[in-house]
Amino acid sequence: MSEAAQAREPTVLYEKHGERIARITLNRPDRANAQNYRLLFELNEAFDQAAQDDEVRVIVLAAAGKHFSSGHDLSGDDDVSLSEIGISGWGGFGLPGMEGHWAREEEVYFGLCWRWRNIPKVTIAEVQGKVIAGGLMLVWPCDLVVASDDATFQDPVVAFGVNGVEYFGHPWEFGVRKAKELLFTGRAITAKAAQDLGMVNRVVARADLTSETMGLAEEIARQPMMGLKTAKESVNQMQNEQGLYNSLRSAMSLQQLGHANNYIVHKMAVDPAGMNIVRDLAKKPPLDS
Repeated sequence: MSEAAQAREPTVLYEKHGERIARITLNRPDRANAQNYRLLFELNEAFDQAAQDDEVRVIVLAAAGKHFSSGHDLSGDDDVSLSEIGISGWGGFGLPGMEGHWAREEEVYFGLCWRWRNIPKVTIAEVQGKVIAGGLMLVWPCDLVVASDDATFQDPVVAFGVNGVEYFGHPWEFGVRKAKELLFTGRAITAKAAQDLGMVNRVVARADLTSETMGLAEEIARQPMMGLKTAKESVNQMQNEQGLYNSLRSAMSLQQLGHANNYIVHKMAVDPAGMNIVRDLAKKPPLDS
């Protein structure tokens, strides 16, 4: 990363709690922790730091401010070039048409999420406020989710003419019927509804969110690392055998088809009429079941 980028206020904070717990905090509260490239790669660096620290057994991912994450920030503000920080080997980020678009989404969205899902340490998402679209892609790779009672979860991306967010975990996280309802309508759900569906482990009062999450992390961190590592890998392998990775890849391909159609029809990656739908959705209360 360039010296200029390093000199800016960090978009991600990193700290140790004792020897065995690393706490990573998204640090763009003024943007509701919207994710630009810089935030995502600083987050990746923080995950790497925790993964490579042999003392750390549990990694907590939290967020500063009112909301966990409002999704992708496409404004380009305070951002960096993928040519500076790309890690996947894709390249071609500046190529015209769908080739460049596909390369960027593979690098920044799908590739990083899959990498985080496979970190061989326990990861816990500490979630409050709104989690919209790309925000789900920070929660879903984590092993456990603790949410405040005011948290809501939403993917309204169908309104923009594509199938959903790039890391398409919806059927695995919500179940097939609920995934379809939430995608087709774009409605948000409450933390309690997410817990009932099995996506969230615990729902706690907002004032207790950090203490409850850190308490869980401390309980887990008492376990031997080899046991935690093999238990996580066993569950992940089960999901892999059920077809998780192949289904994610298929959905990613369909996402690129949706974008390609939008480029042909609307001359841009998304259907511009989608923003009106999203504004209307913001006026509707989240579903509680």
